[in-house]
Amino acid sequence: MDAHILLVEDDSSLLRVTTLALQRAGYGVTARENGREALEAFGREPFDLVLLDVMLPGVDGFEVCREIRRTHATPIVMLTARADTMDVVVGLELGADDYLTKPFEVPELIARLRAVLRRGTAVEAPTLMRFGDLAIDEAAFRVTRGGDDLGLTATEFRLLCELARRPGQVFTREVLLERVWSYQFQGDSRLVDVAMRRLRAKIEVDSAHPILITTVRGVGYRFEQP
Repeated sequence: MDAHILLVEDDSSLLRVTTLALQRAGYGVTARENGREALEAFGREPFDLVLLDVMLPGVDGFEVCREIRRTHATPIVMLTARADTMDVVVGLELGADDYLTKPFEVPELIARLRAVLRRGTAVEAPTLMRFGDLAIDEAAFRVTRGGDDLGLTATEFRLLCELARRPGQVFTREVLLERVWSYQFQGDSRLVDVAMRRLRAKIEVDSAHPILITTVRGVGYRFEQP
C-alpha cells in the first residue's frame, strides 16, 4: 500500500467518491466529515498527507491546518469550492503545501498528491550545509539555527535546499514551481511567494529585512552567501 491519507470532507457523496478514487490509486484512506473528528484521528495515528476541505462545520479547514502545523510538518493539500484569492492565500500562510479548487478531476487530484508526497521525501545528494549558525542537514531532513530545530515543512525544506545549494544564483518563480512543486506552465506563483514568506519567517533573524534570501525585483529570489 502507498501513503496513508487523512481525507476531511463534509460532503458525504464527494467523500465517498474521493475515498474510492484514492483507494483505487493505491492509497490507504481514513475519512472524516468534520474538523474535530479529523484532529482526533490525526492525534491517534500517523498520516503521510492530509487532504483537507476548507468549508467544514464547526472547526473549519483553516483551524485544522493551524492545529496540525503547531506540531507536525505533515503535507497538507487544501480543497476549496471557492476560487477566492484570499482563501488560497490564508490556507498557504497557515502552512498548507498546495490547494485544489472544487470541482476537480480525479487524475489532477492524484497527480497533485503524488507530487506533494514525492517532494516530501525526495532529496538530491544529501549534504550538510552551514551558513553561519544556520545548518541544513538534508539527510536528516532538518534545519537548525544555533542547534534549535526551526520546524520547516517539507515544502519549505525543499525550497530552502533549492536556493541554498546554489548561493548567488537567481531563481525565477517558474523555475522554483517546476523544481519544488513539480509544476510546469499551469503552476500558481502565489505558492512560491507565500512559501517564501513562511520560510523567511523561520530562517531569517528579521524577516522584514531578509539577508539570507533576497528578492531580485521583477525576476525572483536569490540565496546570499553570508
